[in-house]
Amino acid sequence: MNYKETLEYLYKMAPMFQQMGSTAYKTGLENTLSIASHTNNPHLLFHSIHVGGTNGKGSISHILSSIFKQSGYKTGLYTSPHLRNFRERVKIDGEMMPEQFMVDFVAEHKLFFEKIQPSFFELTTAMAFQYFAQEQVDIAIIEVGLGGRLDCTNIIKPDLCIISNISFDHTDILGNSIQEIAQEKAGIIKKETPIIIGESDPLSEAVFRRKAESENAPIRFADKENIIQSALLNKEGQWIFENQTYPNLLGQLGGLVQQKNAASVLCAIEELIKIGYKISPYAVCEGFAKVVENTGLQGRWQQIGSKPRIIVDTAHNVGGLKYVVQQLQGYTYANLHIVFGMVNDKDISSVLDLLPKDAIYYFAKADIPRALDHEQLRLQAASFGLIGDSFSSVKAAVFAAKSKASKNDIIFVGGSTFVVADFLELVSAPS
Repeated sequence: MNYKETLEYLYKMAPMFQQMGSTAYKTGLENTLSIASHTNNPHLLFHSIHVGGTNGKGSISHILSSIFKQSGYKTGLYTSPHLRNFRERVKIDGEMMPEQFMVDFVAEHKLFFEKIQPSFFELTTAMAFQYFAQEQVDIAIIEVGLGGRLDCTNIIKPDLCIISNISFDHTDILGNSIQEIAQEKAGIIKKETPIIIGESDPLSEAVFRRKAESENAPIRFADKENIIQSALLNKEGQWIFENQTYPNLLGQLGGLVQQKNAASVLCAIEELIKIGYKISPYAVCEGFAKVVENTGLQGRWQQIGSKPRIIVDTAHNVGGLKYVVQQLQGYTYANLHIVFGMVNDKDISSVLDLLPKDAIYYFAKADIPRALDHEQLRLQAASFGLIGDSFSSVKAAVFAAKSKASKNDIIFVGGSTFVVADFLELVSAPS
């Protein structure tokens, strides 16, 4: 099989959570451990950092990867989901895994995979671990797929763990309370391994402290420390953070939530230096300032074009979208146009209740089976005072928004990672 055929085979053989939802989710680590044993435990051959949490774990992972690259470390990065290209999930020093590696990996282990029937994420995690081991990375940043305790990334032996925050998402799998969700996320806390909690509340904090104590793991809460003394957005929409070690630290990622992510990263850097990693202040500053160039990250408060300004963001639940709405309220514009779509297993009512009522809406259906029907979304949104038209594709919705918007307007595209993915595919296509 060539690359295209191999990718089609994977999509067909292994159920993909991002496409199908909870029907594709497999509980337990049995398949993961079987694959690891079959491939000679490649996850034990490189150092790693494990990053979990409800929101922000992707940004944190990319910032850390950028800093390690600037520090001269050969750095693996495993994240999900991808936006445009499957190989975005597996990178070394910002370069995607080669197509041929994927083809060879699947061909070598095809019969074994067909025997145990892994999920898409179980299979791609094994592929990432094998690639990082083969290429002898110095460090790999591993992002949790879903939850933590039973996530298939949770077989690694990391030098440091990070949990960004806890919010309501995937409640059908992780639980309906903050304590239940925190219990699942806390499953990545390892014996005698430093753990950084980016943002907590009394309910989740108690869960994390108990788990850390039981594992004798040093724990720090970034939001309880005065790590960032001040934060201002410059004219380019980038952060200027004030920190005692890194004065005037430029943060390339401009979303409001990035202030909390930056505190988590700086806290993590302190711990990594304590355990022997060579990370200079210069590398930290360059890493924060060049995240996109170093890692290829897209979709985090990404501004595309002007007159009208178009902003896209992958925030897709209440915990993430509250920052998006707050940031949009801080902008000056004639009219706000929102191209919006969701997947069908989210807390749709709570999200719609957050959104600004004075915007012009374009409700869209992303090109995946999980996408919520655009007309159903429009009708539900109307009950919250959100008025607009519905469109069967993101492309049609974006074209409608652009045709109505004036040069002093703002168009926001979001609500789902897959809406952003469809938009980025649209703007990258030849005109």
